[in-house]
Amino acid sequence: MSPFFLLLLLLLPLSLLAILSLITRPKPTKIPLKSRHVFITGGSSGIGLALAHRAASEGARVSILARSSQKLEEAKESIKLATGVEVATFSADVRDYDAVSKAVEEAGAVDVLVVNQGVFTARELERHSVEDVRFIVDVNLVGSFNVIKAALPGMKARDDGRGARSIALVSSQAGQKSRPEVTAIIAASSGSMKTEEVARRAMNGIKAGKFTVSCNFEGFLLSLATTGMSPQRSFWLAFLEVITAGPIRLVALFFQWDWYNAIEKWSKTKNK
Repeated sequence: MSPFFLLLLLLLPLSLLAILSLITRPKPTKIPLKSRHVFITGGSSGIGLALAHRAASEGARVSILARSSQKLEEAKESIKLATGVEVATFSADVRDYDAVSKAVEEAGAVDVLVVNQGVFTARELERHSVEDVRFIVDVNLVGSFNVIKAALPGMKARDDGRGARSIALVSSQAGQKSRPEVTAIIAASSGSMKTEEVARRAMNGIKAGKFTVSCNFEGFLLSLATTGMSPQRSFWLAFLEVITAGPIRLVALFFQWDWYNAIEKWSKTKNK
């Protein structure tokens, strides 16, 4: 192999890194939690409760919002017992913008908003009713819009010089306690994570100012495969996204091959 060819192999990735370091936006930032207000929806159980525990243990002022007053009180007590911190609780349905807006106003200006509420109906598509789908969309999509719309003006106006503010939207299979049988079979091939571990990785990602936070290897591959026009703070990760775009597609096809095998086995068992 000629020296010129070796030099070219070296210069190409270095040139790409140099270009990415100049064009990658936004620039890296940190999101401090200590003595700042963290507002978490769906905070009475599951990932939301685990996130509230972590935020409280790191010195944040924590507010949690959920529908059930009883679950909120139980969550408040569990956080106080574990961390010694008393959190604020707000009972509201995220589908009701006025109720959400009132809760956010009472809680005070937010530094870190974690939009974590979510519902999931464990049925195959043909067994869903229109009401099921409308409920899922209203809670997961419209509810997220309502929460962000209510909190964003105060977040933008808050300028205390203590660091950037952040909005995080959480989506995870860790919160799905039941699922259609075939979905459970596919998911089992990827393993599962404990709620506390998901919360730890999610909170670390929020503090690091990441646009996408992946909690396992499959999630990381999916984030690389679907990055598209997503912002990227790290030019090193941008470099990885650029050079792995093709190979990631090959890996994805292997995952699909495994899933189709699982579906075929399930179909044969079900049709016996």
